[in-house]
Amino acid sequence: MSREFPIGLTPPDWLVRNLRPQQAAPLNWAALARAALAMSLPLAVGLAAGQPAYGALASMGALSGVIGDTADAYRMRILNIAVPQLFGAVGVTAGSLVYGQGWLTVAVITGIALLSGMISTIGAVSSVSGLLLLLNSVIGAGLPLPGAWWLTPVLMTGGGLLVLLLALLAWPLRSGVPERAAVAASYRTVADLLAVSDSGDGEEYDRARHTVTQSLNQSYDLILARRARYRGQSRELTRMLAQLNAITPVVEAAPAVRLAGKPMPPEIPAAVLHIADAIETGYTGPIGLDLPEPNSETGRAVDHALRHVAEVATSPDVDPRGIDDRLGRPAALGIRTARAARNVVLSANSWRYGIRLALCIGIAQALVSLVPVPRSYWVALTITFVLKPDFGSVFSRALLRALGTVAGLVLAATVLTLVPRGWWDVPVMTVLAPLVPALTPRGYGFQTAAVTPVILLLSDNLNHQGTGLLLPRLLDSLMGCGIALVAGYLLWPESWRTRVGDRLADAVADTAAYVELAFRAGAEPAARARLRRRLYRDLSVVRTEFQRALTEPPPTGRRAAAWWPLVVAVERIVDATTAARVRVRHGAPPPARAEVDQVTRQLRELAEGVRRSETLVAVRTDLTGPPDSVLEPLRQEVAAARAIASPH
Repeated sequence: MSREFPIGLTPPDWLVRNLRPQQAAPLNWAALARAALAMSLPLAVGLAAGQPAYGALASMGALSGVIGDTADAYRMRILNIAVPQLFGAVGVTAGSLVYGQGWLTVAVITGIALLSGMISTIGAVSSVSGLLLLLNSVIGAGLPLPGAWWLTPVLMTGGGLLVLLLALLAWPLRSGVPERAAVAASYRTVADLLAVSDSGDGEEYDRARHTVTQSLNQSYDLILARRARYRGQSRELTRMLAQLNAITPVVEAAPAVRLAGKPMPPEIPAAVLHIADAIETGYTGPIGLDLPEPNSETGRAVDHALRHVAEVATSPDVDPRGIDDRLGRPAALGIRTARAARNVVLSANSWRYGIRLALCIGIAQALVSLVPVPRSYWVALTITFVLKPDFGSVFSRALLRALGTVAGLVLAATVLTLVPRGWWDVPVMTVLAPLVPALTPRGYGFQTAAVTPVILLLSDNLNHQGTGLLLPRLLDSLMGCGIALVAGYLLWPESWRTRVGDRLADAVADTAAYVELAFRAGAEPAARARLRRRLYRDLSVVRTEFQRALTEPPPTGRRAAAWWPLVVAVERIVDATTAARVRVRHGAPPPARAEVDQVTRQLRELAEGVRRSETLVAVRTDLTGPPDSVLEPLRQEVAAARAIASPH
């Protein structure tokens, strides 16, 4: 909803969405403490050794480690922090070797930008690695770094690895705890979903279902990524994977409960929370469930699923041969690396993004080579942060970058004015550093506001310009945002339909395949589960893309708002299909083949309509069938989706 100002002006919805802080989990006090120690300790050591510039470089490396310290599992932290640090070391080395070389510097940094952009499209770790590769190369090419050519990469990498060392200190005592906590958290989101399954608030149920999908995605990724590193079977990981698989029938029963319209006994979500507590503590003894007697198909489905969950969740031994990985176990690391490299080279998307980023960085480097801009590396740094494919809308990030920089400069002005250079920087950094992990989950603008004073304080230890840094940093940031908006956004009119519409059409087509498989005689339950999990994961990605599109100004934001109800409608179609399958499994008559074919045909027509159109188009909604069929709720949801896709 738009918010009206007292003077009667109403800000547009896309601007309100951009400025609204994101909901974040409670503060991670351990991460805050790591940030404070990892970024202030190098400063203190540098000052004690009489080399504050060296300490500042190590703290810069620690800052990148703090930003990458987002995983809970210890093995994932090694990947998230250590791998990007290696790319960062290569970047700062390459940049420092061409420092002050004029057009050679422009050519080298532009080439690194192309490579950085292409590898950033592979995945989360590669995205951060590409980011640090380019960021550090820009720093190396834009700052006169002290010491030998090899000293700066060693110091910056050492600072990042200090964050990793602090993060791994508790590993011997807490091995497996983050994974168990992730599985238990997934169970708790399922309990929340069951608690609102009979609620009249459809939006509340949709939010709870989306939260379940995200939590299960994260848990499966965590467990399967760790399991892939074991050639043999890990008893602990096999057990956790079995626990994740066991909750699937409960998740499937939730839409059936919702469609039944009967109140959910409070003992049901309470039982799921009880099991979650047992999983988190590693309890393997008997667990008693106080469940009401079921009196319907849906009730029997929930009762049966919960009793199976209680048995699996507390069983000390699980046969690994009976465990299905649902989404499939990841291939070996070497195979995945070769596959990713091949995809990067052959993917039009990776080339398109790499060229966009290289064009913007090339323009920035050429501009500051022709126009005297002090400490001009900040222009390219701004572009690197703004123009990221997986970090959200370029337009939104440019806007938030500018606003966050202004807010950060206000805080930096206070620090640089009141705090004398020297040992006072250590306690100040101890206060400023925790703001980075604390504010980052709130949104990009908040992260920028937290990072800006930290970077300026460290830069002041390198160039001793004090408050003279403030105005140049603001101008550089605005220049970088402007270049990213023009050369990386306006000159690349990738339509909203290309970025979002095709994915939505694919999801609708996959939904048709799921409906067909759900009621196919002889279909394997594991195949149904895999398709349903993959479909929910894809819909979660589609939802995220739409939410990003909603933050852009017209016409992109307006088109996304018009099509957004269809995203929710497709999710409800998947729910209705799952609910019908649950009812059939627990005694309801299966639908006729003709009924299933009619629904799948309508969904495929809808998918083709979405794929061909950038605007809403007229469609048929002639769905008929027996009113007492298990597919009647599904037909209603399909008819509603097709009505949404029609002009009003």
